[in-house]
Amino acid sequence: MPTPAPKTIAPKSIAIVSQKGGSGKTTLALHLATRAVEAKHPACVIDTDPQATAAAWGDWRGDFLPTVVTAPPARLARTVENAGKQGLGLTVIDTPPHAEAAMREAIKIADLVLMPTRPRAFDLHALEAIAEMVQFAGTKAFVVLNAVPARATKQVAEATEAAKALGLETCPVTLGERADFHRSSAKGEVAAEIDANGKAAQEVAALWKWAANQLGLKA
Repeated sequence: MPTPAPKTIAPKSIAIVSQKGGSGKTTLALHLATRAVEAKHPACVIDTDPQATAAAWGDWRGDFLPTVVTAPPARLARTVENAGKQGLGLTVIDTPPHAEAAMREAIKIADLVLMPTRPRAFDLHALEAIAEMVQFAGTKAFVVLNAVPARATKQVAEATEAAKALGLETCPVTLGERADFHRSSAKGEVAAEIDANGKAAQEVAALWKWAANQLGLKA
């Protein structure tokens, strides 16, 4: 008998957006999608960045999930739709920096927008334009503080206040400056595959649990 086609569903979508390069968008997208797969939620990463960094990671990863597909912003909606036809329940959209059209399209499609940023003044200032986009779209959106130095409690508090001044909420889970993030990416892996008990893996697990709750998914 032929294998039945996957049931078409409407995937939930997370958009990862930032005006600045080096904010950790691709790392965040890859880790969340991988954690989703581990939690039995079929997922893929949609790489809309012309540099195709996420797609390169997918090539290095080989046949292991999640899959990474590329799509120009103009075809993003169709790509999400196709993911649903393949039975995928979650898409994580990785967007390029300095690309307003791509970010707008991702924000419009997404059920949840995450804005990774380092807790520094120049990085936080770059959130202003994105704040206007998400407020206009009405999409649920949160700042994710990334590459946070150890014992930077005051810095986190100040960054949270700066985001609040822009009308943005901050995710309660922060990500530290962890070697496992950098080491794993270069191998087509994620932090938990380098050290399942490491701090980077624990932070990603906590972030996924929080994000799944935001989307109404079982973590």
